[in-house]
Amino acid sequence: MNTFSNTKVAYAVFKKEISSFFGSLSAYIIISIFLLANSLFLWIFPGEYNVIDNGHANLDTLFFIAPWIFLFLVPAITMKLIAEEKRTGTIELLFTRPLSEMQIILAKYSSGVALVIFSLIPTLIFFITVGLLGETAWNIDTGAFWGSFIGLFFLATVYVSIGIFASSLTDNQIIAFLTAMIISFFFYIGFEAISSLEIWGTFGSNIENLGINAHYKSMSRGVLDTRDIIYFIAVSAIFLIFTKAVLSKNR
Repeated sequence: MNTFSNTKVAYAVFKKEISSFFGSLSAYIIISIFLLANSLFLWIFPGEYNVIDNGHANLDTLFFIAPWIFLFLVPAITMKLIAEEKRTGTIELLFTRPLSEMQIILAKYSSGVALVIFSLIPTLIFFITVGLLGETAWNIDTGAFWGSFIGLFFLATVYVSIGIFASSLTDNQIIAFLTAMIISFFFYIGFEAISSLEIWGTFGSNIENLGINAHYKSMSRGVLDTRDIIYFIAVSAIFLIFTKAVLSKNR
């Protein structure tokens, strides 16, 4: 009975975050920016990223550009999840509920992931459009598309966990946004940059595998390797544990 009660309270926290997000213009602005930015690179801006100029029925541009856009948009989604609770003092009220710190964190993390899913679903329109535009309809590598799509989802879940951690460190949303963006950027491309230094020799590939991009690119080939999935889940879990440590200390 107690577990059922806790689940209801956790769901209430999850629902509150979703309602709060979609109850303001920010949700629609963030999702619109994500879709608009990708659309501009795919269809409007001339060059190698333009699907029509490129002449190939694929969505490589989407999966190259989207992680960079998410670097800004996911921190914008997560920056207030805990920081706002701290600023208004409602974090103390949240602690009085029959929930552990991790249950609170998971409820907020789930709301952030749900918002990412809401932003990703409309991109399936791009898949349908490119499939129909080919000289031969549906002459598109569906395996690579779905591998990249799933990889992009897992990449975003890591960004969400980093964003919640950054939000737990401060009561200032701007600081939370910038911190999440910097950490996400480092995990996306930083390890790859460090691994390219000649001092590492053959050990460089091990350092590169600590970063998001190596596993994201692996999934983009259309092969869902369990090692890549475990990596994304593990990194997300680590940042959620870090968040719990911060909340426990503050509590």
